Amino acid sequence: MTRMTVVEKILAKASGLKSVKPGDVVEPKVDLAMSHENAALVIDRFNEIYRGVNLNKKVWDADKIAIIFDHRVPAESAKTATNQKLIRGFVKEQGIKKFHDIRGDRGGICHQILGEFKYVRPGTVVVGTDSHTTTHGAFGAFSFGIGATEMASVWALGSILNVTVPQSIKIVVKGRFQKYVLTKDLILYIIGILTAQGANFHVMEFHGETIDRLCDPGRMTICNMAVEAGATSGIIPKHHRLKPDDRVLPDDDANYSQYLEIDVEQLKPQIACPHTVDNVRPVEEVAGTKVDQIVIGSCTNGRLTDLAMAASILKDQKVHDNVRLLVFPASARVYERALELGHLKDLIDAGAVIMNPGCGCCLGIHQGALGDGEVALSTTNRNFKGRMGNPNADVYLCSPAVAAFSAIKGEVCAE
Repeated sequence: MTRMTVVEKILAKASGLKSVKPGDVVEPKVDLAMSHENAALVIDRFNEIYRGVNLNKKVWDADKIAIIFDHRVPAESAKTATNQKLIRGFVKEQGIKKFHDIRGDRGGICHQILGEFKYVRPGTVVVGTDSHTTTHGAFGAFSFGIGATEMASVWALGSILNVTVPQSIKIVVKGRFQKYVLTKDLILYIIGILTAQGANFHVMEFHGETIDRLCDPGRMTICNMAVEAGATSGIIPKHHRLKPDDRVLPDDDANYSQYLEIDVEQLKPQIACPHTVDNVRPVEEVAGTKVDQIVIGSCTNGRLTDLAMAASILKDQKVHDNVRLLVFPASARVYERALELGHLKDLIDAGAVIMNPGCGCCLGIHQGALGDGEVALSTTNRNFKGRMGNPNADVYLCSPAVAAFSAIKGEVCAE
């Protein structure tokens, strides 16, 4: 009898096979294909496939393609604006309905949008031209990033070629978090243990009572950063909203390459120090480090629960005079709800600047570049040299709670 992990089961079904094992090469059908502004490059590759061939250039299934503008909104240059114009034309021509510009309540970060609009279903194969497509393992899908050329072939064929079935690492988490210790601290701690390449070509499969209790935002944070340990994907098989029959669960005797058990009862706030995401330490070890800019947002920590946490700490407080606090809601819906609940007012009264929904300065293109020698503390997911636009600046990664406390004090602190 074949023993399979969650991802092995998903890939077997998507490939029309009874079973698969690590190392097998399969061609699974894709259930959802997502791109953001880099869809302009995918379009170019897609057109290349049909160049010189007298065929109708139609995508395989317009209902299974999602395109979301988020990395460069509003457009920061004429080149970006022109690419976005090209994409809008393609979307209209192809009849793609899962299209999200920056208008109305449909705008936001691609990974937030896929979850909000329930585009991702458990047990499915999801691909995206963004490395943090791993986020959607939070909903029980095998979700991973691919390149523009691969995506063009998916648009044409509806399947992805030459996928090597990955091994899986089983991570079991137990215990209850202490106050102001969040899922961001947990995933940073795990990355610190595994290292930035410790999960290369693997899937991180999360289990345990702690994981079972998490709401969607916490699950998304964990799976989002699985890629920062080098993982192909992260996945959480169980979901409180799923009926047992809808869940894809691993066999009890499934084979794993590694087993990791973590008790969060004693876990303290964590911080990733420059210039690697696995340079993780307890916050107390770097407490007192002066900061110039603090960022709360991104596909990792820009959700309503994250803004609510920061607002609860900053309410009736003031951001330090030497600190710029930028807040990027993950979507227009998050922005609107945070406004209704008073979270944005609390943040503004404290001295924060509320930015438009989107990726913002996470990728270092616009909306908050750093000056030479400056230090940023951010709830984003990467801190390599130049990530926020300046290789002569330092970026630390933390939770929304640590970010809020540090904004008040003007230096890194946990409370």
